[in-house]
Amino acid sequence: MPPAIPSTGGCAISILVIGYGNPGRLDDGLGPAFAERIQALELPGVTLESNYQLNIEDADLIAQFDVVVFADASVDAAGPFDFQALEKKDPVIGFSSHSITAASLLGLAEELFTATPKAYTLAIRGYDFNEFGERLSAQAQSNLDAAVGFLAEWIKTQ
Repeated sequence: MPPAIPSTGGCAISILVIGYGNPGRLDDGLGPAFAERIQALELPGVTLESNYQLNIEDADLIAQFDVVVFADASVDAAGPFDFQALEKKDPVIGFSSHSITAASLLGLAEELFTATPKAYTLAIRGYDFNEFGERLSAQAQSNLDAAVGFLAEWIKTQ
């Protein structure tokens, strides 16, 4: 797992954006592609993390930030994306393609580190998931563009 890469600048609050998904499964790579695009903007106070899935170790990372945005592909989000506040849940750890949910990570961060960052989910609508390939569908790329533009503006208001 690559380390989180901090941006330079002096934002009043610290923001972590975690993009996750499998770039080798077409539109499932929207989360990592989103993190890469946001990183390229070099927004002050924003740190980026990208991985295939959320892991329990991420609780320690998110505990260090004021705000966390979890970005992932979605098969049922309203296009182009859904952005919602996320409430913590009691930690539930299981074995699946995403080993822990974002809500459970928030609960774990509070339980282990007494950290309570504000958190949001950004579900970017994807369409092609059932084949292998490192590319996004044209519709998913358009949704990615909209999500990047939205979050860049939203961060400026924080």
